[in-house]
Amino acid sequence: MTATILDGNALARKLRADFKTRAETLAARGTRPGLAVLLVGEDPASQVYVRNKVNACAQAGFHSEKITYPPDVEPAIVLARIAELNADPRIHGILVQLPLPGHFDSDALLKAIAPEKDVDGFHAENVGALMQGHPRFIPCTPYGVMKFFAEAGIDLKGKEAVILGRSNIVGKPMAMLLMQASATVTICHSQTRDLACHTRRADILVAALGKARFVTADMVRPGAVVIDVGINRLPDGKLCGDVDFAAVSEVASAITPVPGGVGPMTITMLLANTLEAAEREAG
Repeated sequence: MTATILDGNALARKLRADFKTRAETLAARGTRPGLAVLLVGEDPASQVYVRNKVNACAQAGFHSEKITYPPDVEPAIVLARIAELNADPRIHGILVQLPLPGHFDSDALLKAIAPEKDVDGFHAENVGALMQGHPRFIPCTPYGVMKFFAEAGIDLKGKEAVILGRSNIVGKPMAMLLMQASATVTICHSQTRDLACHTRRADILVAALGKARFVTADMVRPGAVVIDVGINRLPDGKLCGDVDFAAVSEVASAITPVPGGVGPMTITMLLANTLEAAEREAG
């Protein structure tokens, strides 16, 4: 068996073309979707992520603001800027690029963002709404994964879904979305015993644990759909996911590559959330 490649770049282009049209329609009514991104410090990976987000906004016809601070900035200064953005009618989405320097309380900063502008979906109010099945915003990476399933026509009802990783950013919201789609969900983590026992019964396997090529072919049920959320840099500088792509592709029915899979969809769904926030604001 050779797996179908779930192409994140192609799906992202399709969705972003629609977002651009919707943004133009909204701008004609006097509202241009606006995103503010706050970057604290000089982490190279974070700088790349922020640049990609700003560029994506420009291509979709959104207004964007990149706000940068040195790594030793006082948290009170950043909190004050967030308060200003909360009150700025030109800004419909606010995100703080993680990770933050050690002297920051990440939870406090995320809590300071107005829930209606929390396009990452990390505010406790938005997490609670997702749990209840009525999300204002869906966290971008799980949102992108659900778009893969929809695009590929993958029916999740009654399927066994196994998630590797229990983070607030991917694992937990992914579990909520899969349960709401009527899948039976298991979350595995560092303390899970006999991990392969769980992964081998999965119809849907989502790997989000941050370990290069950790998921091998013998851990995957033949015909499973494998979603690789991991992004790991190898010693030679190349990127790879949490899944041994070459080997697992011979077992799975469908798989996302790294790069070019979930990554482009994460930024795409950030645009989706920002656009949806602007459309709500415009009525």
